[in-house]
Amino acid sequence: MRFLLLILLALTGSGASATEETGAVQSVAVLRVQNRLVHVFRVPAQGYAPRERAIAAQARLDQAMQDDGPGEVTVRETPEGRLLVVDNDAVFLVAPGDEDRLAGETYEAAIEATRERLAAALKVAVETRSLRAWLVAIGLAVLSTIAYVALVWGVMRVRRTIAVRLALRVRAGVKRLHIAGVTVLDPSLFRQTITRFVSFVAWALALVATYVWIAFVLGRVAYTRPWAEQLRGALVDTLTLIGQSVAGAIPGLVLVVVIVMLARGLLQVTGAFFSRVERGHFSLGWLDADTARPTRRLVTIVVSVFALAMAYPYLPGSHTDAFKGLSVLVGLMVSIGASGLVGQAASGLILMYSRAIRVGEFARIGDVEGTVTDLGAFVTRLRTGMGEEVVLPNAMVMGQITRNYSRTTGGNGFTLSTSVTIGYDTPWRQVHAMLLEAAKRTRGILAEPPPRVVQTALSDFYVEYLLIAQAGPEAPRQRAEALSELHGHVQDVFNEYDVQIMSPHYLGDPPKPVLVPPSRRYAPPARDPSGPRD
Repeated sequence: MRFLLLILLALTGSGASATEETGAVQSVAVLRVQNRLVHVFRVPAQGYAPRERAIAAQARLDQAMQDDGPGEVTVRETPEGRLLVVDNDAVFLVAPGDEDRLAGETYEAAIEATRERLAAALKVAVETRSLRAWLVAIGLAVLSTIAYVALVWGVMRVRRTIAVRLALRVRAGVKRLHIAGVTVLDPSLFRQTITRFVSFVAWALALVATYVWIAFVLGRVAYTRPWAEQLRGALVDTLTLIGQSVAGAIPGLVLVVVIVMLARGLLQVTGAFFSRVERGHFSLGWLDADTARPTRRLVTIVVSVFALAMAYPYLPGSHTDAFKGLSVLVGLMVSIGASGLVGQAASGLILMYSRAIRVGEFARIGDVEGTVTDLGAFVTRLRTGMGEEVVLPNAMVMGQITRNYSRTTGGNGFTLSTSVTIGYDTPWRQVHAMLLEAAKRTRGILAEPPPRVVQTALSDFYVEYLLIAQAGPEAPRQRAEALSELHGHVQDVFNEYDVQIMSPHYLGDPPKPVLVPPSRRYAPPARDPSGPRD
């Protein structure tokens, strides 16, 4: 039995040890007993350097621990300092200057701390010589290991079952979530997410169990108990720090919530006001249905930025260097990457407040012609008569010539215009009348203001006539369709009155007028809509 005890003592290194460490000013020696810090020798005393003092103290402590005394530690005052005594055997001297002055430690506090550490180390040394304590420690370590393995195995075993059952419940709940008879979310997307979440929780529990098990096993052995105390202390300190941080952040979070609620309430009030303006319930001199939408966006941005600036100092971690560095990085990224975005937004605001074009109007922007379907903050959308939607950046719209064909009608209509060139041998009054007749036959052409014909040029071989008419909401939806119908009626009317639309460079009169007779107006494959069908 005594042989087994000696082996255990040899494995754990139950004696005292002295190590030398080099400080910023001079070398110091550390005295440890049972892997526990007892004292730090910082200054020479009685003609001995710190390392020599530590080696001598180690030898005296080894001799004292071999005795079977009670291990009582007392302090005796001497002219050189305070002498620590173990069972009437002097072990080492705590000299003035051994205290940690950089940490603000006093000489009396250093003596008392050394005495307490030495007494605790001697108690541990007594424990290491007890075979019963060793057997109990080994038994508890084995039982804790079995419990740890069983716990980790059980968690990893049931995680798949829990993930499947939880996924089935979430899937059933998602299937019941419908809006207008359509499933809002895809249930198949949740299975992988839930599986990963359950696996994360399982591994987190396994890591916590491993941490607790290691600290418990190390705490059963006297030599490794300081390491267990450090692990437990680190865990307690971390949890305490988290708790203190959460408790300290609560007042700031309350203020953040109050600021957010006030900002949200203000946005709801202003949103209701601008919504009434958009619906045309009332208008101000500078605010109408067209400018209410961009003004609401500007107010929302201003209120949100102001609320963020007010709430920023109260956010947890806002005063840390990491948070400040991240804020600077985000600001730099936004300032570099959003220069074009800001230009587009500024152009959009200019378009909205200048009222150059509005939603529902027919306009020509550069080479693109169509109905304005959306006037956004960054882009303008036009729907052409060719079955396509054209998206134009607002900066490009600001740099192009814009022709608005709907503004003069005062409603949702638009302006139609077409030009023909007729020879000088045709009376201009007849051409005017025929063009006005073609406009009269076209669907949606307004009688007020009446269509008019303008002679735009007297060229070398022909006269240029321009027909201008206003089309109302009852005209074909797309301007291209209405213009196509107008062109068809112009050709029909000119054919009916035997006037050819032909303006070549004059070389000589053709043998006969270039006309389309009534019998060939619906030549195959065209069909007369008023005639019989096969």
